[in-house]
Order: sequence, then C-alpha cells, then structure tokens
Amino acid sequence: MAESYLLPFLAVILVLLTPISQARSNSILHRPQPAPLSFAVNSTAHNHQNGACSFTVDIRTSCYSTSLTTDQISLSFGDAYGNQVYAPRLDDPYSRTFERCSTDTFEIYGPCTYQICYLYLYRSGYDGWIPIDVTVRGYYTYPVTFYYNVPIPGDVWYGFNKCSRAARGYSKWGWSVVTAFGSALYALAGLGSD
Repeated sequence: MAESYLLPFLAVILVLLTPISQARSNSILHRPQPAPLSFAVNSTAHNHQNGACSFTVDIRTSCYSTSLTTDQISLSFGDAYGNQVYAPRLDDPYSRTFERCSTDTFEIYGPCTYQICYLYLYRSGYDGWIPIDVTVRGYYTYPVTFYYNVPIPGDVWYGFNKCSRAARGYSKWGWSVVTAFGSALYALAGLGSD
C-alpha cells in the first residue's frame, strides 16, 4: 500500500523541480535588437528620492571600443510587469567612464522590480562605443547579464527584451504545480489504484 503512494509523490517532486531548473537556466545570449516602437522610457523616477530600490549595474567596455568616448549613454531596464528603471546620462568623459577595456559600476535607484527581463542602452554621439555586457543586480532579483559585444547604434534604444519568455516560464511553472497537486489528490483519493 505504501508503494502505491510513493510513485505519485515522486512524480510530484519531479514535476515541481523541472520548471524551476528550466527557469534558472535561461540565459540572455541572443543578439541585441532595436527596441520596439512601442517602447517608452519612464523618466519620472530615476533619482534616489523617487526610487525605493537600489540596483548595481556593471558595464564592461570592449577593448575594441574607442579609447575614451564622449558619447552620451543612457540605460533602461525592467520586468515583465511594467516596473522600469531609467538612468539617463551615465557617461562622464572627465572621469574616464566607458574607457576601453574597463568595467564601470553604477548604483542606480528606481522602483522595485521582479526579475529583470529587459535592458536597453541608448547612445548619442559619434565615437561608436562598444559594450561587452551589462550585469544588473538588485536586492529582490537574481543577477542577470545581457551580452552585447557589438557597437551600439546611435540614437536608438538597443538591447534585449526576454519578458515574454520569462512570463511563459512562470505560466509553465504554475500549470506544473496545478497538475502535480491534481495528481496527488487523485492518488490520495484512491482513484488511481485498481
């Protein structure tokens, strides 16, 4: 009799663990793209007073980039639920920001988010800056790295939006939980035995 309950519980554990491992293995390795025309920057909450959460952003500049850029660089990232963090004008040529072969770290304040699933960079200028990658770390989110390693086109938001993939991952996980509990109840009620 104990064996008849063991198999359904093992199935429940397997079903519950599979989506979690799949969700954590989603890396953002695809090529960056221009932001869709519907993308809009929320420029109202980009300073420390308006922001409830702090994010650490590391930006690595390629060794193939210009030695020093005077380009104006801005950043926007967020989650699948409309929470957006905007950081205008990260550049500062006097402090050698975005120098070739360097990593620059910024403390950015903005609204708290769920897991970050999109990030766009905006470059205005003539130097042709090339980032390797951008890593965002927040208190409530896992660190996520967006890999560029290509020149950022001028005067366009350019980057990644993997929010639909993240939302699909959460919905798969939710259905896995429902299915697992349904199977467990079915087995406990004795409907699964002959």
